[in-house]
Amino acid sequence: MNGGKQSIPLTDTTSTPSARNLWLRVASAAVLAPLAIAAAWIGGWPFTVFWGIAAIAVWWEWIGLVEPSGRNVVLATGVCALMLQGILFETGQLSIALMIVALGVLAGIVTAGQRAAPAAIGVIYASSLLLASLILRSDVAYGFAAIVFLFAIVWSTDIAAFFAGRALGGPKLAPSISPKKTWSGAIAGLLLAIAGAIGIAGLFSIGNPIMIGVVAAVLSVFSQLGDLFESGLKRRFEVKDASALIPGHGGVMDRLDGFIFAVAAAAIIGVARGGLDNPAAGLLIW
Repeated sequence: MNGGKQSIPLTDTTSTPSARNLWLRVASAAVLAPLAIAAAWIGGWPFTVFWGIAAIAVWWEWIGLVEPSGRNVVLATGVCALMLQGILFETGQLSIALMIVALGVLAGIVTAGQRAAPAAIGVIYASSLLLASLILRSDVAYGFAAIVFLFAIVWSTDIAAFFAGRALGGPKLAPSISPKKTWSGAIAGLLLAIAGAIGIAGLFSIGNPIMIGVVAAVLSVFSQLGDLFESGLKRRFEVKDASALIPGHGGVMDRLDGFIFAVAAAAIIGVARGGLDNPAAGLLIW
């Protein structure tokens, strides 16, 4: 397993997609987006399995990027930690699931040798995707709405940033990290995310559009930070994509980089305001 590592020049970590690649992206999204929404609608074990598989794929790609010594052992410890987290959460043992994250980090440090720090961060990264998603969806009243709300923000941010950045150009957002990203794309992504979030809130009859817009803006910023984080990671290890698992998109990390940061931030906001019993309400109801 090598995570589909592809070396590229340090001067260009993001190539302009061809028309064929763009259609591949659209086709992949047309398959994966309904699956993600369906899993969120069903909730329970199907939702846990869906995001458990995604988290394991993220962990596999992460290990493929950082290439620690004894990689198979490191990979196995992380997979076991993620599987246990999902099982423990679904059986009502969140506190123990959180302890498993800490144990997974420790196991990564012990088994990864010289790459202990990147391995430990990878456990936290993949675990954040899984547990934050599960925590938000566990809210019976607003869990599904919160996940769709997040999808709307992250997808709107990605789409608007992608097309507006290429159409409008202008000053670069972070040229040393991702040379193709622009401020025009970032602002367009933020604005469309706010509009999309307010639309979803209206669909679910959730009031206070001003605060919904503020929350959407915050989460859009986190989504873009997640994108930049992964761009920096790939630049550090001189690869174009995390893997080739998703046609047109690269890897699972390439598709979920923004969502991971956004869902973690959303879960923190939700738990801070609504507690573990009503995290989605804490995120959405103001």
